[in-house]
Order: sequence, then C-alpha cells, then structure tokens
Amino acid sequence: MSDDVPAAPPVLAAGCVLWRRGPSGTLEVCLVHRPKYDDWSHPKGKLKRGEDALAAALREVAEETGYAAEPGTELPTLRYAVAGRPKEVRYWAAEALRGHFTPGSEVDEIVWLAPAAARERLTQPRDRELLDTLARAFERH
Repeated sequence: MSDDVPAAPPVLAAGCVLWRRGPSGTLEVCLVHRPKYDDWSHPKGKLKRGEDALAAALREVAEETGYAAEPGTELPTLRYAVAGRPKEVRYWAAEALRGHFTPGSEVDEIVWLAPAAARERLTQPRDRELLDTLARAFERH
C-alpha cells in the first residue's frame, strides 16, 4: 500500500449559532437535541449537491428548529473526523426571526439558554468555541 493515496474529501456541512434577545435584552442561544446521538449541539447538517454553505446553514436551522433566521458574521469553521472521514462544518451567527418548533425524529427538543448555561449543555467541547465567539461579539455591541 502506498502512502500517497489521496485522502477522502471532507464531508461538507453548515450550521448556525442561532440566537435571540431574551425578555430583558440578554443573549439567548438555541441548542438542539438529536435523539439519534443523544447530544446537544448547534443546528447543522450536510450540504446538498451544489448547495451554497450559507443557504444550507439557514435551511438546516429552519428544518431543525422551525425558525427563520437572519445570518450575521461567519464564525470559525470546525474540522474533525467522523467514522474516520474528515468533516468540515462552516458556521454563522444567525438571529432568530420568527418560527415555532415542532419535535421530529431528527431533533426532538430545543432549548433557549443564556451563554453560560448553553456552554454547559453542549455535548462537544468544539461547539463551545462557536458560542464563545458569538458571546464576545454580542458583549461588544
């Protein structure tokens, strides 16, 4: 076997750190619970063939949370392996506009939490970097 076998192309995905202002004007972040993995994460999913990453991110937010969102700043791209294959997920901060959550098989629950509580709830440590970036930007404005 040769060492110069090309690596598998990454699985491309996109998502958002979905946020809103709470009743007192404080930042609240939406996390989704995926029963298949029993985890809490930001809404995200794989790009469809030919789909733009931002369009995919907003589609995934709508599908998983029921909310339309206004995209903002692009956040750090996360790169990690899933089942030995590289995965690359582009993220944006996105403000929730309007919507209503309906539980489904992919996402059975969402929560709106203050950043500190959301940070504790997130299953994957890598997702916390995205939350921290959004929280810092929110504090500056």
